Amino acid sequence: MNADTPITRANQSEGHELVLVTGPSGAGRSTAINALEDLGYEVIDNLPLSLVPRLVEGPPVGPIALGLDIRNRDFAATALIELIDRLTRNPDVSLDVLYIDCSAEELSRRYNQTRRRHPLGEAPAEAIAREVDLLTPVRVRADNLIDTTEMSPHDLKAEIVRWYAPDQQARMSVAVQSFSYKRGVPRGVDMIFDCRFLNNPHWVAQLREMDGRDAAVVDHIRRDPNFEEFFTRVRDLVLFLLPAQLNEGKAHLTIGFGCTGGQHRSVALAEMLADVLAQEGWPVSKRHRELERRAAAKPPTQAG
Repeated sequence: MNADTPITRANQSEGHELVLVTGPSGAGRSTAINALEDLGYEVIDNLPLSLVPRLVEGPPVGPIALGLDIRNRDFAATALIELIDRLTRNPDVSLDVLYIDCSAEELSRRYNQTRRRHPLGEAPAEAIAREVDLLTPVRVRADNLIDTTEMSPHDLKAEIVRWYAPDQQARMSVAVQSFSYKRGVPRGVDMIFDCRFLNNPHWVAQLREMDGRDAAVVDHIRRDPNFEEFFTRVRDLVLFLLPAQLNEGKAHLTIGFGCTGGQHRSVALAEMLADVLAQEGWPVSKRHRELERRAAAKPPTQAG
């Protein structure tokens, strides 16, 4: 089957949904199964071939992506083809064999660049030629074939989405969080905006014990002459960048707002941006790190 007629969940029958992902080492198999995991597949990598039939003995538990290659303990091309035939004959299984391919020249270049050892333990050129030869019968049996010779990992992820979720409007999940610089920048944040230059409600006695979710605090921050332009520029920048990040194959993006105490300004800005993103249709979650810590530190209230 060619790349213009992909098999998708939409044209599969009810039952176990199983994608077998294979191909020569270095072609992008791991990237492909990670992309399938982002689409909701349960991923199992390098499961012995003899154990695969057990996955479909019970009731369906959701779509599964299996990574299979020569590193599997009992791997053999003939055994894999027999497994494909067995699963194809099973009326309760919707099987798709996805072969991630790549030219020998490009595979050799990738191995030379990363200096990784080929699983066959031979010199890269000889190992690649031998592996391609071993997998030729499997390649012929593939339902879908993606040639990654001229693809980046982002391109491959986008292709997986196109094939396996064509009716799904792919959206990144976006997390917006607030934090205090005094406690350090949180890990895993993709974009950080410093809002310590805005009016600090901490210095207003009646606002000090409130936080950035309170209307009075928000009004105080909004009165800062720099607020409107700052938030507008941040909003427009984020809305510009999100589609670009999505096109690069990113599945999750975290945006952070930091201030001195992580209670007022950063919380208010995080709430505002999260509301904008939700209105624009992006799946968004919010987290206020310092407010969570403060809540956790409070002693439990006594009943009566």
